[in-house]
Amino acid sequence: MPRTKEKGILTVAAVRRREGARGYKVLFHERQQVFTLTPGKRNSELVRQLRRALERKSPIKAELDPSRGVVRRVAEPSERERRKFERSRIPLDNPAKPQRINLAKIDPFEFNVVGRYLKWPPFKLCARVIPNYQTAKQIFDFCAAQSCHLPGPTTISPCIPFQYVRDGCYARAHKMRKIITEKYGYCCEKVFSFANQGNDDLVVRANKWGGCCVTWWYHVAPLVRVRIKIFGFKFEVALVIDPSMFDKPVLLSTWLQAQENTSCASNAHVSMYSIQPGSAYWPTNIAGTTFGTDPLYANTDSTCIAYKNLTTC
Repeated sequence: MPRTKEKGILTVAAVRRREGARGYKVLFHERQQVFTLTPGKRNSELVRQLRRALERKSPIKAELDPSRGVVRRVAEPSERERRKFERSRIPLDNPAKPQRINLAKIDPFEFNVVGRYLKWPPFKLCARVIPNYQTAKQIFDFCAAQSCHLPGPTTISPCIPFQYVRDGCYARAHKMRKIITEKYGYCCEKVFSFANQGNDDLVVRANKWGGCCVTWWYHVAPLVRVRIKIFGFKFEVALVIDPSMFDKPVLLSTWLQAQENTSCASNAHVSMYSIQPGSAYWPTNIAGTTFGTDPLYANTDSTCIAYKNLTTC
């Protein structure tokens, strides 16, 4: 069953009125899931506390209900908790700027070709790209085999909770980045998608894990560059490794389009995306222009352990 209670020290990314519905939408940098608050005296106080934390850019101790997508309560962290939290915040140097995107207007071929449409600065940091699709599929299959829902033991520890699609993409992506760079020795960037404009949400149908609709405000997965040959012409294309959503590596455009599932929600729309170095862990502002890191994989492993027994639907 999905988790019904979760506690953590978090920072608020946004508190917004829900368009076309009563109540508020609450976003946290450390959670990809979108949370809501319905009208009421008790929730009005929660909104006030959340907005104060947002204005002060200060962490807050939150209790969440991921299964219902609601904030249960918030409180001020102790000074000790605050200091520990701040020590863990290591920013990413020189992040790339995000780009607005309208997926309905892109050319599916041109968009995925590195050096033609995709000219992101992080690509200059590493030149050892995957030589063919077969190798990319081998890497994907190894990552997928580390899933917590499979009978163990897995090759790596802790296992990767691909079966819990509601949240934790940042930890799954970082664990896979470690595999791609250290086990296989290839470049690995991260691709972030954002629903941070107007009433946009990222919405997917978790077909691999029960078929329910899942809503996020951002998502992240490893992006790899792969050499392919078509009709005698050689290209370098961007593929995404995301076993939580797919059964094989997919083109970047395919990955983005899957997050605009309008059969789940009419406002499903990717506002923008960005490609960052593999060291990027999660966003630290609503605009998607700053990021945190997890160089020792401490947050990564603790999140994988926390989510290993959870399911999506």
